[in-house]
Amino acid sequence: MSKIIRIGTRDSQLAMWQAKTVQSQLEQLGHKSVLVPVKSTGDIVLDKPLYELGITGIFTKTLDIAMLNGDIDIAVHSLKDVPTVLPKGIVQAAVLKRGNINDCLVFKKNEEFMSQRDAIIATGSLRRRAQWLNRYPTHTVTDLRGNVNSRLEKLENNDWNAAIFAAAGLGRLGIKPENSINLHWMIPAPAQGAVMVAALEEDEETRAICAEINHRETEICTGIERKFLNKLEGGCTAPIGAICYIDKNEEVNFKGILLSKDGTKKIEVAKVVPLGKHDNLAEFCADYVIGKGGKTLIDQLQRSEKDINIYSTKTLTEDQKLLFHNDVNSKSNDAIKISLNRIPKTVVRNEIKNVVITSQNAVEALLTNFSAPELQFKNIYCVGRRTKRMIEKRIGKVTHMASNAKKLAEHLVDFIDGTEVTYFCSDLRLDDLPSILAENHIKVNEVEAYQTKYDAVKVEQNLDGIMFYSPSTVDSFLKQNKANGIAFCIGETTATVARKHFEDVRVAKVPTVESVIELVNEHYI
Repeated sequence: MSKIIRIGTRDSQLAMWQAKTVQSQLEQLGHKSVLVPVKSTGDIVLDKPLYELGITGIFTKTLDIAMLNGDIDIAVHSLKDVPTVLPKGIVQAAVLKRGNINDCLVFKKNEEFMSQRDAIIATGSLRRRAQWLNRYPTHTVTDLRGNVNSRLEKLENNDWNAAIFAAAGLGRLGIKPENSINLHWMIPAPAQGAVMVAALEEDEETRAICAEINHRETEICTGIERKFLNKLEGGCTAPIGAICYIDKNEEVNFKGILLSKDGTKKIEVAKVVPLGKHDNLAEFCADYVIGKGGKTLIDQLQRSEKDINIYSTKTLTEDQKLLFHNDVNSKSNDAIKISLNRIPKTVVRNEIKNVVITSQNAVEALLTNFSAPELQFKNIYCVGRRTKRMIEKRIGKVTHMASNAKKLAEHLVDFIDGTEVTYFCSDLRLDDLPSILAENHIKVNEVEAYQTKYDAVKVEQNLDGIMFYSPSTVDSFLKQNKANGIAFCIGETTATVARKHFEDVRVAKVPTVESVIELVNEHYI
């Protein structure tokens, strides 16, 4: 039986187009495949930290993790979004024949503004911004984020003259407006217009199949562009463009550019070499740019500090910080400190029929005071799947888990065995659960298992958003700061409190820190 290749893709319209194109080409060669849209990183289950595996790409990390976890066989990406150094164990298996490489200007009325002193152009790309300002220094460039459709909609609804898009994306979705022109003078991003297939290095069968759809000319040209980027980038986000093509005389033509962010400084390079003698082309051109002042320019770019724009009310790990979009400069601090209480042995001397636990902190408090065999709990009710996992790993089976305290209380009203519960909680807690149970004649024996202390710091920067993980983190943050920006919340209970203070409140799809980070990233894509 022939192998059915699982094609991993993001679930956006453009990503699905790319994945279906790969699927079509594989099936034309007789290979069976199935599309696997991957929406979330969810729980990251890997043997090593992300930074040790080299997982850094904001647009590619979800599929990298899915592949390393064995959930997919190949991943399909826009090659320009792929980091120049791939994660350990993942290799480039194929590059499809390249599409339109150009940047495209979509204008609202006509092109007259291009000859005028004042105009407003929208783009989220540093490269496009720098090249436009280099050519039109008196124009204003404003930020533009979102998917292709939402960006076109923003152009329509704002007082802008035009916006810049990748021509390939507009063409592939069949939505390129009539009032648009390709910017042939603008040097595109390295590998722009190319679709790449990644596979596991050890999966020789899949790599051999993917090699059948590889377009050699595109592979050579994009490889040179990405080597040029890698040699110059030096870990910073810089306005870098590169384009390479092979002409009818079998000569490899290369153009590259490095600019300052404001477009006032520009270093260009162009070189033509015979095909077959192109191995050192990228290094030669990068060295030329560096020698012409590129090193100084890159050093300046690296030294220019980005303002803190996202604040997390929970200290983030190095792995979690790597998951952020490149435009995010985050700061984190534990806005609450937990102090575990001493719980009297009399509380657990006898079997407890119904126990309610709403946080991992309560589990830690119980296990700090008692050994697991001492905790004779007949029915355990909890909030959150991570709390459930922790309980079942260290104490015993959970009878029922709900996503928040209110839903758990409503379940208990309908299904509890008896009319009494023992609730292990914090000194600071919402009233939802005990109030609902009391109203329905269920006795609640509260045991203060831990104390929650406010410990937020004052944040001086103007923030785009704040990440919250519990109602207490909202309260703690607001004791030191004003409610400005977007509240990115881990769950609905936290969001309910945040809505009392913030105008824009967004809730993660899954109650994990990683899911809150994805929620933040969506604001910058």
